[in-house]
Amino acid sequence: MRNRFLRLPPGFLVLLLLSLGLAAQNLRASASTASAPPGCAPWCPRNSVCVSATACRCHPGFSSWSGEIITSPADSCADINECGPPLAVSCGKFADCQNVDGSHYCTCSPGYGLVSGATTFRNESENTCQDVDECQQKPRICKGRSVCINTLGSYTCTCPPGLELNPKDPNLCTDVDECSSGRHPCHSSTICVNTVGSYRCHCHPGWTPLPGLRDNQNTTVCEEVSFPIWTPPPGIQSQHLSHFFERIRDLRRRFQSASAQDTFKGLIHAVDHLLETPGDLETLPRSEQHCVAANLLFGLEDVLRGLSQALSNGSLTFNSPAGTELTLEVLEQGDRSISLSQNRAKMLLNWETVQGSADSGPSVVGLVSTPGMGKLLAEAPLVLDPERQEVVWETHKDLLQEVTHVLLSDVITAFLSNRDTQNLSSPVTFIFNHSVTPRPRKKVLCVFWEHSGNGSGHWATTGCTMVGTRDTSTTCRCTHLSSFAVLMVHYNLQEEDPVLDVITHVGLSLSLLCLLLAALTFLLCRAIQNTSTSLHLQLSLCLFLAHLLFLTAIDRTEIQMLCAVIAGALHYLYLASFTWMLLEGLHLFLTARKLTVVNYSSVSRFMKKLMFPVGYGVPAVIVAVSAASRPRLYGTSTRCWLNTDKGFIWAFLGPVCTIFSINLAFFLMTFWIVKNKLSSLNSDVSTLKNTRMLTFKATAQLFILGCTWCLGILQVGPAARVMAYLFTIINSLQGVFIFLVHCLLSQQVQQQYRKWFKGVTKTKAESEKYTLSSRAVSDASKHSVEN
Repeated sequence: MRNRFLRLPPGFLVLLLLSLGLAAQNLRASASTASAPPGCAPWCPRNSVCVSATACRCHPGFSSWSGEIITSPADSCADINECGPPLAVSCGKFADCQNVDGSHYCTCSPGYGLVSGATTFRNESENTCQDVDECQQKPRICKGRSVCINTLGSYTCTCPPGLELNPKDPNLCTDVDECSSGRHPCHSSTICVNTVGSYRCHCHPGWTPLPGLRDNQNTTVCEEVSFPIWTPPPGIQSQHLSHFFERIRDLRRRFQSASAQDTFKGLIHAVDHLLETPGDLETLPRSEQHCVAANLLFGLEDVLRGLSQALSNGSLTFNSPAGTELTLEVLEQGDRSISLSQNRAKMLLNWETVQGSADSGPSVVGLVSTPGMGKLLAEAPLVLDPERQEVVWETHKDLLQEVTHVLLSDVITAFLSNRDTQNLSSPVTFIFNHSVTPRPRKKVLCVFWEHSGNGSGHWATTGCTMVGTRDTSTTCRCTHLSSFAVLMVHYNLQEEDPVLDVITHVGLSLSLLCLLLAALTFLLCRAIQNTSTSLHLQLSLCLFLAHLLFLTAIDRTEIQMLCAVIAGALHYLYLASFTWMLLEGLHLFLTARKLTVVNYSSVSRFMKKLMFPVGYGVPAVIVAVSAASRPRLYGTSTRCWLNTDKGFIWAFLGPVCTIFSINLAFFLMTFWIVKNKLSSLNSDVSTLKNTRMLTFKATAQLFILGCTWCLGILQVGPAARVMAYLFTIINSLQGVFIFLVHCLLSQQVQQQYRKWFKGVTKTKAESEKYTLSSRAVSDASKHSVEN
């Protein structure tokens, strides 16, 4: 054998392969035989089922090349594509067929969906596909300012004018820069300013829109800012005024937008020089001086407003040597509070007020203060609004003889680029500084200069209210703009009767002393302490505090809030005093009833429990309701007392009249009961002496119970002066009557006073005796030392 390998004959290799194939087939047959039911063909392929020992059937959705039945082991079952030809199952409109192994299903085309919300169906009969509104289903599918528009089976995003779709994101709109792209029609006199989705045409610095047009609009056309025409007041002959207007005309001729700030300074210098050295203006009649002042105020405001359009954004402040101040601020759109401050004035307002409802772009707010204007406005007429005039006359009534006024502050002029300033959307606040402090009978008013048809004008108060005033400043709030100032109005009143004033002070001072002694007596004298003494004590304390506050603070009208507090405290203390007077009257009546009614102790106990809640609670409720309803009516310009406006004084007079009417009834019934009872007990009681004492105590009790306050209502007609004297004398001595009746004429109190006096005398004598004995001992010791 030459070769190391075995060489097989060719026929032997074929026999070997056949043997291996038969062996494999036997193994597969044996496996199928093991898993197939008896009598089934063991060789059925996948996706088929046995039919008999020699045949198999493909599953539904599958087929073989020989048909549904397979008889050859070499055949197989393959998937039938129902969605393709030749079957081509129809799913219907707006639907697509989807094939799977052994089956198929239908789905709606993109952009469509089944009405039921399901995702698949079987055939055309189940098709309910309809368009899906992607814009509603996904509200944010289009981004930014793009607008979603639904289409059949889809959607599109569109952009508003001035925007275009982003090439990188078809759902997003981006701004088109009309200015850089040249798509804008702005006039050559303006500057194009791009905005999101649009653009605006803005005037060049030193230019202003043509009449009838507005700045920052697409159709804005501008012209160069010019110096407004300022004409002198007609009919006024004054050399100084003529020189002033020559300077104004010169400024107008030389005006250029680029040098607007220099023009402002020259204008302020011209006004300042005229007011500092008025010259022959001082010799003009007052009416002509007022016409000149009105012309200066109106003309200065108009020129400053016009020239301010030539300024760029920012602030401008200028102070002249004589005190005239100019403060300007040019602002872009914003949302903030604006404050312009000067040495003697300050203005506060918000952006909406500055801009106005129809304006846009930069706006101007300015404030100019002219201290020298007060010379020309001396004795200018003052016109109060009807409501304020009514309050003044109602407050002072017949005492008001004349109303005079003086300027308390500098005259300031406020102006805006918005000319519609007669009815502002929100009020403007002004704070004026002044060196004069208002005094009683002097009222501070916030006023403005109202122009009249004849070229002059007057001070007016309509639309301006005073928020508050201090010693050196006053805060005003106005709903319009003009020239403003603070006036101090002096009410020239008839002098009050000095005799009544002396009687009031002497009587109340004496009452304060007696009330203090009475209160100490009721508090320290244990022998007389009972329900009656408690009533006397509370009445004495309330009257003492009320009279003390009346004497010391009734004229403290400088600070409005403090005056209102004082008026409220007096209201409460005097109402509390009258309430305790009512309880005194009730207790007096109950005491008298005890003489005729056997069992009256339950009523007395009931009164003990309720007297403090009633005595202090009822007045507190009345004052609280009054203060909550009309707090501004506490305090007047001359007195810290209740205002008579709108009947507010009846918050005091109503309860007082009710109380002294009830007490008068209690007094009459008590007097009748006591008189009858004493007369029936003993005839000796009706002696002249006891009758005089009873009459005196009864009359004094009338004063104690406050019944004499009715004299205040009787101060009308010819007898008014007499009633005023009676009212002042009797009621100022109420404390004296309380001390006299309840202390000096009480036997128990007299005994206690004697006991206190003897105790004091005895203590003093013992002190003197001790002092003498001490001196004797000292002298004896000195004598023994000398020996």
